[in-house]
Amino acid sequence: MTFARGACALARRSLVRVLAVLLAPVLAPALVLAVLVVPSAARAAGEPANEDEALRLSLPEVGLRARDLAVVVNDADRASVEIGRYYAEKRGIAADHVVHVRFTPGEVMKFGDFEEVQSVLAAKVGAEVQAYALAWTLPDRVECMSVTAAFAFGFDPGAFCAEGCQPTKASPYFDSRSRAPFTDHKLRPAMLLAGTDVESTERLIDRGLRADDSWPAGRAYLVSTHDSGRNVRAASYPRVRRALGAAYPIEQVDSDALEGRSDVMFEFTGVAVVTDMTSNRFLDGAIADDLTSFGGALTGRGQTTALDWLSAGATGSYGTATEPCNYRAKFPDVGIVMAHYLGGETLVEAYWKSVLMPGQGVFVGDPLARPFGGVRVTATASGTVVTTRALAAGNYVLEAAASRIGPYKPVRLVRVAGFGVRQMRLPAGDPRFFRLRSVAIEPAARPAA
Repeated sequence: MTFARGACALARRSLVRVLAVLLAPVLAPALVLAVLVVPSAARAAGEPANEDEALRLSLPEVGLRARDLAVVVNDADRASVEIGRYYAEKRGIAADHVVHVRFTPGEVMKFGDFEEVQSVLAAKVGAEVQAYALAWTLPDRVECMSVTAAFAFGFDPGAFCAEGCQPTKASPYFDSRSRAPFTDHKLRPAMLLAGTDVESTERLIDRGLRADDSWPAGRAYLVSTHDSGRNVRAASYPRVRRALGAAYPIEQVDSDALEGRSDVMFEFTGVAVVTDMTSNRFLDGAIADDLTSFGGALTGRGQTTALDWLSAGATGSYGTATEPCNYRAKFPDVGIVMAHYLGGETLVEAYWKSVLMPGQGVFVGDPLARPFGGVRVTATASGTVVTTRALAAGNYVLEAAASRIGPYKPVRLVRVAGFGVRQMRLPAGDPRFFRLRSVAIEPAARPAA
């Protein structure tokens, strides 16, 4: 890896903004709905509530769904056809969201082939589609751009390719609150459904499905290595631990290798070759990556690749396909990817939002994996308890109505801060229906960068 100075100031400022507010919600004292932050291992006590009780509180939707995704299949690649069919079936992707194209398989897609594929997508993909699942392992590049960036932004070498140690264009999706990237930013984040063969890719897909709404009780491992050039993300580890440690267990490991762990949910490191990967057990939905030059060159260039992480059991990974130098902005920001993923977003959303300059980077995994989504509803003597992780920090209006269809009227402004498990209590004997609706944060209320 060729090394460059100067980590991106924008990435640093954004991490500070994302992680600035600690776990201390500010609520009106007479609020009907109490929002509490509870320890990461805590569970709501009581018996599961019936379906009617579960529907009494409506929360803002977090995370892309199957309806938001299009699967792109290369009909010239038999493995791609099988993988695309399997994913669409398992995820319930509608037939009109499975787009068949044809081009010669290989490590690098030619620009002419890419143009032909783009013309098919332009004709068949509607504005409702927000993201792509690319059902192949190769190509990992379109000429000098990573394949996932090319499908997201379009082929733009002047903006997203780098000759030598140079920055590339920033993504407007970076660390955003967007729930609809194409609607908001005119880009569709893309992720490869990749594996060493069809069977390994199907196992990846199965892991992603099992992960959904499972709230895995694992640990994040932030590995600090001796490789000073590739270990540049370690400077952010103390800040990440302070801000997110109450939301999920985090351990910093000062070693070139993580060994013998049975609860890996996140692993981030920086070294050319990661050893002992298979001695660890990755939980369903796990994210793991390595800051090195060619982790996204999936055919291998003597370094650990994103495909190696998937083979070891991870559900998502990332690597660069062309020389990035050691610009931190070209790699996932540890705190940002964890914050968005722990907040109930899908793998494709959390990972893409964590890379400021993704033009050279390849995202691989199950894009719809969402281990920290969903709600759990239990009944207690004092009322119904709704527990969720998928409620982002921000301002909300609590509204109430006598029936599920409304009309709803405002009750209170609710400000939710920090990260982690939220518990909302609906008082016993109150038959009304409630919903939380996100509202814009006033400029004065934004945390300082």
